[in-house]
Amino acid sequence: MTLSHYYTVKENGFHEIIIQKSRFITYISRISSETEAQDFIAQIKKKHHDANHNCSAYVIGEQNQIQKASDDGEPSGTAGVPMLEVLKKRNLRDTVVVVTRYFGGIKLGGGGLIRAYGSSVSEALNAIGIVERIQHQLVEVHIDYTWLGKIENELRSSIHPIDQIHYLDQVQVDVLVKTADVPAFIEWMTDLTNAQAQFQEGAFRYLERDILS
Repeated sequence: MTLSHYYTVKENGFHEIIIQKSRFITYISRISSETEAQDFIAQIKKKHHDANHNCSAYVIGEQNQIQKASDDGEPSGTAGVPMLEVLKKRNLRDTVVVVTRYFGGIKLGGGGLIRAYGSSVSEALNAIGIVERIQHQLVEVHIDYTWLGKIENELRSSIHPIDQIHYLDQVQVDVLVKTADVPAFIEWMTDLTNAQAQFQEGAFRYLERDILS
């Protein structure tokens, strides 16, 4: 995944609701491949082998190139697709969801099933949470010790988190900078140190922030 930012589920989890005496248990997981998605679905099906249905949907890839949905015995289009549509409406990536249904004796009809499966996923996402993953690059800032106090104070009050500080012959301050902001960050550090800092650009990493439902 090389997007500058994207949304996904905060963590693996499950959430249950009752609709017309039927139990709908929604399981959600973050995944990185179709194999992981299928393994997760198989795991839930094994766990709930006695359920009436284990419907599933997943989206994978930078542009959600892989999209799959399964009604698992429910009338065509009433379960997997509504679940998939919720994932797409929330603009999620790399997410798989399984809704396990234990039939409660009251038929919901096509429209009722569509609403039930969609609501199950929506409520589970609200309960478990969504995060925005933002790509950062590690930038090493090499400075003399005389600059450390000033640079550390400036960074602590900025939007750029310090990853580590290495006390070597010079001080090496490892800073995580949003990828798009790296040139401006280097220019800022250069100005602060009167061009006395040296820089080394390092690996990319995603940092996460919670998204309110």
